Amino acid sequence: MTKATLLDSLQSIEMGAVSANAPLTKSHDIGIKSELIDSTIGDFFDAVVDKYPQREALVSAHQNVRWTYQELQDKVNQLASAMINMGLEKGDRVGIWSHNNFEWLLMQLATAKIGIVLVNINPAYRVFELQYALNKLGCSALVLMRHFKSSDYATMIHELCPEILHKQYNQLDLVEIPTVERIIWIDEPDTEEDFPYLQKFSDFMA
Repeated sequence: MTKATLLDSLQSIEMGAVSANAPLTKSHDIGIKSELIDSTIGDFFDAVVDKYPQREALVSAHQNVRWTYQELQDKVNQLASAMINMGLEKGDRVGIWSHNNFEWLLMQLATAKIGIVLVNINPAYRVFELQYALNKLGCSALVLMRHFKSSDYATMIHELCPEILHKQYNQLDLVEIPTVERIIWIDEPDTEEDFPYLQKFSDFMA
């Protein structure tokens, strides 16, 4: 690059530079032209169901599940009713400790419908991190998988709350996570495992 060319380049950069005090006149990201949707997540989901009830909405291959929008809505409403019957109210927080599965989607839509805050717990969390997150946010309930990779979530709950072994799922009163009133585990089909202190997701939905 010649000296003249370099000088021209530097001058172009200088002319294009914007002072920190100068008013902004242009935007890099114009964004979409669509107007904001004036509806809640729950209302918008119901509107989509009304429009495409028989279209496929969910495929969870590893769980062998395929649902239409109508089927998904029925499950979401069933779960929302179960949470209300449990006593959860608008503004309450519910943690979910799981990877992607249909239960996760049901929780996301059902909590949004009834105004409950869904708290996503990192699947890689260790015991002390789980305890901190649940107490920091004051979660009223926790939905968890049985295990994920090398993490055995049920064992981790035992480690955190050893007294839970002598509790019933609807009468926890746990010392280390006092706000958690219910722990619901995502049971697998045909499982023979049963934990009196954990409520099965399938039973909670029933």
